Order: sequence, then structure tokens, then C-alpha cells
Amino acid sequence: MKTTFTFAALGLASVLSFGAAAADLVTQQEAASQNLQPIGTISVSGIDASPTTIRQHLAQKADKEGASAYRVVEAYTNGNYHATAVIYQ
Repeated sequence: MKTTFTFAALGLASVLSFGAAAADLVTQQEAASQNLQPIGTISVSGIDASPTTIRQHLAQKADKEGASAYRVVEAYTNGNYHATAVIYQ
């Protein structure tokens, strides 16, 4: 249940966020339809953050790796947070 909520919150946060990150949050279907090529994975973790903060950390890390997009494949919060994403070129 928490994982579903976290995914939904990350998706909503991506729509509401006005960050300067260039990497876009995409779904698996969007990645396939845009012919994006996976180039690796990234993960972030820390102590109790909002979905917006987690999304910003993922986007910044994706940017640093030279990705144009990323897709969250795992996310949870339990006092601490952790999220893993596939990055695309």
C-alpha cells in the first residue's frame, strides 16, 4: 500500500514540480513509444523526505549521469526513503 501511494505521489509531484532538472519522469509505455534506450539505474535514499524532494533528487542524479529521462521502478518510505529508477538516453 505504501509503495502504491509513493509511486502515485512521485507521479503527482512530477507534474507539480517546477525544478530546473532536464531529465523527465516517464512511464514504461512513454519510454517505449519514444524509443528511449536504457543506460543504467540510479537510486537515492535518505531520512524522511517529501515525494517532491525525492523526485528532485532522482532528476538531479539522472541529469548528472547524462540521462534525458528516468522511470521509477522502486520507491518506499518507512521513516527513511529509498527510490530506484532506470535512466534513459
